[in-house]
Amino acid sequence: MFVVFEGIDGSGKTTVSNRVAHRLRETGLSVEHLREGGKFASPVTQAIREFGRDARNLDLTPHAEFFLYVTRDVQLLDEMTRPALGKSDVVIADRFLYSAEVLGRFGRGLPEAYVRPVLDAAAGGLVPDIVVLIDIDPHIARARRRVAKILAPDNRPPSRKGLSGVGMQQRFRAGYREIAARDPARWVIIDNDQNLDATVERVFQLLQDVARAGAGPAIERLRRDEITAPHRTTSTLSEPAHALRAFLEMVDRRAEREPHVAAYLLSGLFGPSVDERRRAYANKSPDVIATGISGLTDAASWQLRQTLSTQVPVRVARSLSGLARLDPQAVALRKALVTVVPVEVMNSLDTADTDEAWELRERLSADHGDVVVASVSTIPSARAWQMRETWLAGLGPRIAEYLNARVLCKSIAMLDDDRAWELRKVAREYAPVSVIASLVGMTSDRSWKWRERYLERAPKAVFETITESDDARAWQMREKMVEICKEVVNSIIGLDGSRAWRLREQYADLWPSTVVKSLGPLAASERGRKLVERQLRRYPENISVLKHASAIALGANLNPEGGDVGIR
Repeated sequence: MFVVFEGIDGSGKTTVSNRVAHRLRETGLSVEHLREGGKFASPVTQAIREFGRDARNLDLTPHAEFFLYVTRDVQLLDEMTRPALGKSDVVIADRFLYSAEVLGRFGRGLPEAYVRPVLDAAAGGLVPDIVVLIDIDPHIARARRRVAKILAPDNRPPSRKGLSGVGMQQRFRAGYREIAARDPARWVIIDNDQNLDATVERVFQLLQDVARAGAGPAIERLRRDEITAPHRTTSTLSEPAHALRAFLEMVDRRAEREPHVAAYLLSGLFGPSVDERRRAYANKSPDVIATGISGLTDAASWQLRQTLSTQVPVRVARSLSGLARLDPQAVALRKALVTVVPVEVMNSLDTADTDEAWELRERLSADHGDVVVASVSTIPSARAWQMRETWLAGLGPRIAEYLNARVLCKSIAMLDDDRAWELRKVAREYAPVSVIASLVGMTSDRSWKWRERYLERAPKAVFETITESDDARAWQMREKMVEICKEVVNSIIGLDGSRAWRLREQYADLWPSTVVKSLGPLAASERGRKLVERQLRRYPENISVLKHASAIALGANLNPEGGDVGIR
């Protein structure tokens, strides 16, 4: 029996498939899992995967990328899958050629007539007995991925797919569901927004039935016998206060099975109803809670920092980044933490041109030169340039290493002189996404030319550099990319011009939650209130819409005059 698991990143397909493989082995079946523990059984396939995901290969074209993904799968088929089918009772693949189809057609927009012959030739007549699509709301999948990175930090270059923005996962999900609908006798959709053990048990029982009776009858039996849970009636949502109640109910239900995800969903929010939950989750998810208070200055967030400072000092120190340099509470907490986690305290002082920051830089420069150099980000002074040049001279050819090139780019963020541009050219080959990030806030012709060069390959990174820009060139880019890149809407937060309102209203159904987020203080205006109310009526169960509307409600409670809306 050949079983394929598919699903978007963060759906849980790898975890589920590995646990199901273990359960099947316990029944006495011989099971070959082609991605045991998350790594492909073929080293060649794994290497091709790493090449394809690596954002340093930014210039890879959609056509070349498609063939690369097909090559990855063909290698696995020839080297591992076909031999395994001849000797094992069950062969499990975590992804098959369907992933290449979804990426090419739905992710990059390649025509079906182009990809279909290639996929058919690659498969060579081999088709799975059953395809299990592990399905999940992309918002929850993203929360799971973010939590995983908080709990197990990853210093690898970012994923190329991620550079296209959050909307890519939504297109992937739609693509998988479309493919499943065209072949219902082979595909089955399993909702993984439930207890993981229940999901594993459901798939395990299904595959046992497939082994006995075949895929078609087993899938039909699953659909026929499945007890559909009664749909929870959602109260009519007509204002942010209603959204806050609904959002917190969702968070509470999530906390029962995924406390780390529940804690993450509260990130950036503060207010009485949120604060009691943040305090409750602090023991179970201290790293996530500490990460979620980054930049917040409300009383409850300061209390959480004090409480967590001995448990997760690294995360607490990082949460001070972006706060007012002379804030008495920030100064006191940095002083308390500097002997424990000096590097993270230094990180929290990046861009600071104060005596406190320079004293700490001098202290750490011998052992932590990379952190020190990164901390002079945006500072154009002769003293900052001397520090950059000294570090570079000691680095030599090691500038070609990704992490070093990333540090260099961070150190020259927002700097527009010739020296900074020469360094960008040096770093571009080794950390292209970091080069793009260094353009944040810049308005020179050179910066716009570089943005234009990378717009289609890394739109998310480009739009993060032009947040709140009302420049005509920014609007040209937005209008070109808004239908495929959600971050376009992120980039107009707080903008009140006719173009901004037209974009919000035109794409309110394509990017429903980001449109609410983009209002910022405009949510208090009559036009803003009407737009929020519209989104709540149309998307009462969209957790991201509810979160951003909740921020508006919390802002109204915390500050009746407007101002801070309760979310960073």
